[in-house]
Amino acid sequence: MFSRNIIAELHLWVSKSDRKPLVLRGARQVGKTTVINQFAERFEQYIYLNLELPNDRRPFEQFNTIETLVQTLFFVKNKVLSKKKNTLIFIDEIQELPEALNILRYFYESEPNIAVIAAGSMLETLFDKNISFPVGRVEYKVLRPASFPEFLEAINETEALKYLQSMPLPSFTHPKLLQLFHTYALIGGMPEIVRNYSENKDLTTLKPIYDSLIMGYLDDVEKYASTESQIQHIRHAIRASFSQAGRRIKFEGFGNSSYRSRDMGEALRTLENALLIQLIYPCTDVHLPLLPDRRKSPRLQILDTGMLNYFAGIQKEILGTADLNKVYQGTLIEHLVGQELLAFQFNALSSLNFWIREKQSSTAEIDYVWAFEGKLVPVEVKSGSEGKLKSLHLYMDMAPHNMALRFYAGEISITDAISPGGKPFKLLNLPYYLVSQIEPYLKWFQEQIDRG
Repeated sequence: MFSRNIIAELHLWVSKSDRKPLVLRGARQVGKTTVINQFAERFEQYIYLNLELPNDRRPFEQFNTIETLVQTLFFVKNKVLSKKKNTLIFIDEIQELPEALNILRYFYESEPNIAVIAAGSMLETLFDKNISFPVGRVEYKVLRPASFPEFLEAINETEALKYLQSMPLPSFTHPKLLQLFHTYALIGGMPEIVRNYSENKDLTTLKPIYDSLIMGYLDDVEKYASTESQIQHIRHAIRASFSQAGRRIKFEGFGNSSYRSRDMGEALRTLENALLIQLIYPCTDVHLPLLPDRRKSPRLQILDTGMLNYFAGIQKEILGTADLNKVYQGTLIEHLVGQELLAFQFNALSSLNFWIREKQSSTAEIDYVWAFEGKLVPVEVKSGSEGKLKSLHLYMDMAPHNMALRFYAGEISITDAISPGGKPFKLLNLPYYLVSQIEPYLKWFQEQIDRG
């Protein structure tokens, strides 16, 4: 058991005066049930319901009024129905009874004193079209694989975590934090993997867990598809996603297949609804708001980089490298930076964004763009000197500000640079392991620029 940062978000949610039932989304095996069980410790009473179990599902199937439902749940679970008791109801595997999601609205309208959380995967795909989502009556949060700070806490590297979150980071911490980040890059953030590594510190024991995770997603396909052909499409999409992760893709013939664009597009969007992947579409402007261009090829982000490493067979490369940018043609670290950027975003609409400029004479691509205080800051994941960051220089030529960010294997520094058009700008260089601290470091960066 290790703590997850989303617990703080849950504390904010439960303290709201106009609190609504919460739907916690996330792919299978990212730790949703464990997180809520930990959060439940702050309540006097905890009612856990798993709708895969007939006895827990029956009260919802026989729903008549919210009053009767609440009375039944408290009675069946031997709890005291009283406004004086601080109670949490957790409805797990809610996808097993689609009607139960709409019943959440009645908790909001009639039982606002009871904290209610539901969790499930594939909500959009599994629910019948006749089942309406309780718009405006519930809110949503998303749980993803463990971040690097969560990994440090899990393996009891408390001093490393303390320094990681200090500003600015002392230089003597760099070698150890980079080494720890390499370990995190190798195994990824799936909770069962992190927990096993924390207990055993043995990479060889992780193989069957990776196998089990991947096979579990493949076995779930029948839940996602309604026809045999869709099953085949989704299975292929899952397997091919690991080899295509971090790259821009085309739906037509995805993963060296003969499948049509429509079939693969449908399969990949199904996996996106299951939060197993994210299709990241590029933007072409350097100003806010972010407007991804869905006519262009998306880049593929999968759930967890550790699973990517295992499936692609590149774990030994990571063990032997001094710079993660040299592994898998740089795809590994670019993908992991994206995973870290997503890890602390808990809203359902959170997404990654990157930038391109496509012209006949030349093309340019920025790994990520990050909205910060009205600016769209370019984020590159590259090693080498500033002069090699050609796309970033082209971006800064057009940007209405002078801030750029680069993650690399080196230490913290701020350098002066000049774009091809002669525009001076500042480049903040941060080590890979500080991705989770992007917001405080950008604020610090802005302060340094303002001070001149």
